Amino acid sequence: MQLTRTFVRRNRQLRRRRRAAVTAFAVVIAILVVVAVSAARARDHKPQAPSGTGSSSAAHARTKSSATRPPDTGGSSTAGRGVATSKNAGQRLAAALAPVLAHRTGDLSVGVIDQTTGEWAVYNHTASFHTASIVKADILATLLLRHQAEGAPLTQYEQALAAQMIEASDNDAAQDLWNDDDEADGIADADAQLGLSHTTPAQGGYWGLTTTTVVDQLRLLSDLVSESSPLNAASRSFELGLMRHVEPSQAWGVTKAATPGTVYAVKNGWLPDPQLWVINSIGVVHHAGHLLLLAVLSDDQPSEAVGVAQVEAAAVVAAQAVTAVRP
Repeated sequence: MQLTRTFVRRNRQLRRRRRAAVTAFAVVIAILVVVAVSAARARDHKPQAPSGTGSSSAAHARTKSSATRPPDTGGSSTAGRGVATSKNAGQRLAAALAPVLAHRTGDLSVGVIDQTTGEWAVYNHTASFHTASIVKADILATLLLRHQAEGAPLTQYEQALAAQMIEASDNDAAQDLWNDDDEADGIADADAQLGLSHTTPAQGGYWGLTTTTVVDQLRLLSDLVSESSPLNAASRSFELGLMRHVEPSQAWGVTKAATPGTVYAVKNGWLPDPQLWVINSIGVVHHAGHLLLLAVLSDDQPSEAVGVAQVEAAAVVAAQAVTAVRP
């Protein structure tokens, strides 16, 4: 790992970007996040229930209702490619989430596909969230698609950047690859190929403010495991390989649902403003002998720790709900 980082640092010295520019970018994006979140609250303010009472009844009814409807798949059979639907799966997921949502700390969206049985379920699937660092999985998929089209492998430098971006969630590496991907326009083109119809790449280089839905994140995960994916076998193997080797500090979130001792692939994202947090987690896990694609998105979390705890609790009950009943 040390060799990889040294290689990247030396190559960066050959690029035009200066450390001052990176620092300035960090300051600007922090300011923009504050403005964006404040504006979003002003546009779509939801009344908050008093502490300890959960969400308001209206908000709960909206969320529960969306859980029982199949997602807008744009003509595909499900949220994942080639996966059969289950009429009761959404209801089971909503029931399983009830204890987690009884102590709701923010808005939450959950999706799970059981690759072993074909079961899938989503909760609050119409809600849109800022991606924070889970967009790095999308950035890498875009890079891989571009190289497939060019018929050329990733350079050693690009491989090193990709490893830092996924395994260590390095923001400088993500910025370099975002720029190489032609920024928002390039990501949008790749998302059209990947079937991410409800993901909007952020403009101006602020990739962490990209918006997405839990259904789109399930589609992206499906693209990483499916033979019918626009990503070829080598590309899928490369990206999943990095997600399976994240640093220990990055191994939280949906990994909580993995059976101990099994291999998992994960990418997490977190984005603070002065008061509230975006906490997201997507990944591929083995649970009770089943291969699951799991995505949990959340915002309006009072702290990073509280948000992580809620995301992990939601991932565990989602895994249990979908694998408990055989179709």
